[in-house]
Amino acid sequence: MRIKWTKLYVSDQEKALQFYTEMLGFQKKADFSQGNYRWLTVASPEDPEGVELILESNANPAGKAYQEALHSQGQPAAQFLVSDVQAEHDRLAAKGVKFTMPVTSTTGSIIAVLDDTCGNLIQLTHLTWG
Repeated sequence: MRIKWTKLYVSDQEKALQFYTEMLGFQKKADFSQGNYRWLTVASPEDPEGVELILESNANPAGKAYQEALHSQGQPAAQFLVSDVQAEHDRLAAKGVKFTMPVTSTTGSIIAVLDDTCGNLIQLTHLTWG
């Protein structure tokens, strides 16, 4: 058994696609529609056949409530592993990405949190243990 997809609710799928591909560097994997439903996924170029992130519309009231609750509490909706948080922070900030938490050392990791412009906070993480 393995994980293939994980879902992230977004306020605007097209805007999310642009952010995750143009700003973060992910690659579009799947994009098809049936009626009002759009299945849209991106994957890391470092593992293009690995886990795909579903950029799911928050049109579902439960999804929207979940997304808004996480954001209002300052909780990241997803965490992405990076080899150098400071370098990623600097690269993304230069492209205009807004960070809600600067690069911070915590027990066992170095983190920073960014706003994906589509209703989510995303944590960049480098593990310093293990």
